Amino acid sequence: MAAVTFFAPLLKHLPEGDLWRERTYARLWVSILTSSFGGQVMLLALPLTAAVLLHATPTQMGVLTAVELAPFLLLSLPAGVWLDRMRKLPVYLAGEVLVGIAAASVTLAWLLGVLGMTWLYVVAFVVGSVHAVAGSAAQIVLTQVVPRARLVEAHAKNALATSGAEVAGPGFAGFLVKLFGAPWAMLVNAVLLLGSAWILRGVHVCEEVRVARDARFWSDLLDGLRFVARTPLLATLAVLMAAWQMAHYAALVVQILVATRTLGLSEQAVGLCYMGMGVGTISGSLWGRRLSQRIGPGPCLVIGYLITGVGWLLPVLAPPNALGVAAFALMMAMFTMGAVFIFINFLALRQAVTPEPMLGRMTSTMRWLTLLAAPGGSLLGGWIGEHVGLRAALGMAATISLVLAVVAWQLPIVRALKALPRPQPMPGLDEVESEWTTLG
Repeated sequence: MAAVTFFAPLLKHLPEGDLWRERTYARLWVSILTSSFGGQVMLLALPLTAAVLLHATPTQMGVLTAVELAPFLLLSLPAGVWLDRMRKLPVYLAGEVLVGIAAASVTLAWLLGVLGMTWLYVVAFVVGSVHAVAGSAAQIVLTQVVPRARLVEAHAKNALATSGAEVAGPGFAGFLVKLFGAPWAMLVNAVLLLGSAWILRGVHVCEEVRVARDARFWSDLLDGLRFVARTPLLATLAVLMAAWQMAHYAALVVQILVATRTLGLSEQAVGLCYMGMGVGTISGSLWGRRLSQRIGPGPCLVIGYLITGVGWLLPVLAPPNALGVAAFALMMAMFTMGAVFIFINFLALRQAVTPEPMLGRMTSTMRWLTLLAAPGGSLLGGWIGEHVGLRAALGMAATISLVLAVVAWQLPIVRALKALPRPQPMPGLDEVESEWTTLG
């Protein structure tokens, strides 16, 4: 309650009808802001623990990322069926707590002298499992708080919350790592995530969970796959985003190694470069919604692919000196700006086109499909980084993203998408409506 009250004076100056004036959304937004600060600390502290403290190879860094992604492939589809039968907010809240505990375990393992790459692999798997399940729940909670017509606005404001963390978080994390060491920074991450969970306890949503009396787990799971496959927009977005996520994770694996080994940056200097992510997210949040309204969510998505591709290309072309450091910081800013352009439209489009009873299965199915190639991307990025060169892995990611922008622009279903679509009919829903049971 105190977190929202702290921002109350600012809310009075907002225009009438602004989403931040809605108390439930404002509380959810503050929770996202708090969690994002924790996420930024982990984003820097976990790979630095591996790269600097444990001297991980590029291949090991690739395996670490792949292990975190593996739960998406294993759990996303069944989680979608489960979420459509459960209240989403408690799942979201429990996920924040579990990730906080996993982060704190890194500090404990370090203090006990048992910290190694195997421990980090386990932590990464736990974090990935939570994100696969509770992450889907979090996306659905937003649709319960915000009207569908305002989803692009909500995602843009959520990105603004993330950007605040990205501006201050990496510098703060770099300072913590420099002063105390990466394992202690993970403990700060745990505290922030537990704070986010505490704030979420005050969020109230009205949710009816309806389960057909003759519901069958595997049948429902296949219904989610069929719905995505039979909805041309969702099928197209799934293929495009799968290719982009492959590029993203190939770049993610090597970027911390490029900073520390190719450019020779200290932990604190890396944190300062990562602050470029906040600049990019703020720019994307401020301009993404306006651009989407002006040219349409489809073209705005394509521009996002273009921006991230150019960003990944910059450190490849720049020499490994002061110019290379500037190119690296600019890459981080361009990545997050392009990613905001991509995700505020991608998430809003897939949620807008899906009927309420199918949201859980659609969300999990789309997350599963879009991340199918991501573990391969992380492993390939690590292999190229170790056997060809770290910057070569960034070059591969840039090439994929730039080609993707060209291909996406050639697709009428993307290029001509000027507004959010209406929900597609869910086959058989009307016929079974009377057979659904409401769970209290």
